[in-house]
Amino acid sequence: MTGIGEEIRQAFAVPTGIATPFSAREGGMSIDAAYAAEEEFRNWRASEGRALVGRKVGYANKAMWRVLKLDTLVWAHMYDDTVQYAVEGRAEYNLSACYSPRIEPEVVLRVKDAIAPGESDAATILEAVEWIAFGFEIIDCPYPDWKFQPVDFVAAYGLHRRLIVGTPVPVDASNRALLAEELPKFSLKLSKNGEQVDEGSGKNSLRSPALCLAELATASSKQSHAVPLSAGELVSTGTLTNAQPITPGEEWSVTLSGLSVPGLSARFL
Repeated sequence: MTGIGEEIRQAFAVPTGIATPFSAREGGMSIDAAYAAEEEFRNWRASEGRALVGRKVGYANKAMWRVLKLDTLVWAHMYDDTVQYAVEGRAEYNLSACYSPRIEPEVVLRVKDAIAPGESDAATILEAVEWIAFGFEIIDCPYPDWKFQPVDFVAAYGLHRRLIVGTPVPVDASNRALLAEELPKFSLKLSKNGEQVDEGSGKNSLRSPALCLAELATASSKQSHAVPLSAGELVSTGTLTNAQPITPGEEWSVTLSGLSVPGLSARFL
């Protein structure tokens, strides 16, 4: 791996920090260079025998785009050893390998067909979705004080450590229209050890997780380092609350209101 790729890999492997984000170094880093670093990591993981299983989305908020001078959302890949499925809505995950972990509640979609770039009708988008579930994205930041720019996010594999996937609900003709209506409107409560710490809504992911999926399909079709979004991929569509710090011994849960999908809980070791 090149210097950047190896630096990031070591930062996660030890785990340790990266003293200066790439965006703050002399010359900075372009978004294209960040995706090149992410691609390098992807190739390295493939050489280890690991398979791609999907992508996680970052910056699924257009107000942030204006502030950060982004044209679209950003993403990074997930792998067969970084995704786990809850059993009856519960899971455990050991944080011992993490540097500074946080939890993000997100809607997870499994793609079954190509999505036309620019598609904006939620029900049509959901025709390309096999199932929907709720998930916890565990992110880990190697940069000081959790301060970084989008290029730093992409280069560091989207800060991805783990995706915990809840109970999948098939998407078909019987519920597609209802889900299209529910996704921008539903609300959630995020709790730690039984006490609520945050709340959110489906609209926090580009006004709807379905629209977020379509934006990812469009954005990835224009990125020179991107592999086209394909059937079988999982897409974690961006956090619906603020990312919350997590530590061993805690149990986190999410309850949903107005979405025909089960909630989720996870205990961290």
